[in-house]
Amino acid sequence: MATRNEPRTEPRIPLSRDRVLRAAVKLADESGIESLTMRRLAEEVGAEAMSLYYHVAKKEDVLDGIVEVIAGEINEAVGRIDVPSQGAAWKSAVRQRVLTAREVLLRHPWAPRVFETRADVSPPVVQYFDALIGLMRDGGFSYDLVHRALHALGSRALGFTQEMFDPGDGAGGEESSAMLEAMAERLPHLVGMLREIAHDDPDSTLGWCDDQTEFEFGLDLILDGLDGMRETA
Repeated sequence: MATRNEPRTEPRIPLSRDRVLRAAVKLADESGIESLTMRRLAEEVGAEAMSLYYHVAKKEDVLDGIVEVIAGEINEAVGRIDVPSQGAAWKSAVRQRVLTAREVLLRHPWAPRVFETRADVSPPVVQYFDALIGLMRDGGFSYDLVHRALHALGSRALGFTQEMFDPGDGAGGEESSAMLEAMAERLPHLVGMLREIAHDDPDSTLGWCDDQTEFEFGLDLILDGLDGMRETA
């Protein structure tokens, strides 16, 4: 029995795989995915680095687990959607599902890069796509057309687009202008485009050129085309 002068201590939360992975997501949210190391993760959960290996054998296991956590968040969010999907309503249902997945990713803007690097598809991601296929089947899609639709959508089905060009965190301002000027004669059309485009809302992007407006433009273009194929199939 504790005496009056003894300090109270909070009960220690047992270490678990779920706790480790959620701590990894928190760390990536706060400091970026580049900051995620086994040592930093151990500090985040208040444990020795060796203790982590009972739950995640190496950093690659952490990254696989992060995908499971984020995909689980996506499934939870889209699971709350209750809209019709039969017949022509399929397009609106799919659109809402994809944009809801994107809302989750915008809370974890580093996550698309991790999704792209995983060799194995995690069960929560498979679950997401199974439900997406179900919406298309409700719309009258054959499995063959569903297969083609998923290829057309690519990563957009999960709420993000893969970058065609990615200059990273390199030159900006005057340095960037000088770089474009040097390329202008050799690459006139590309430079003309880069000079004109601008993304003024960084909270709507999931990459260098993954802007919300452009994302929805591409999504609607694909869904409209698929709807036309559905009606003539």
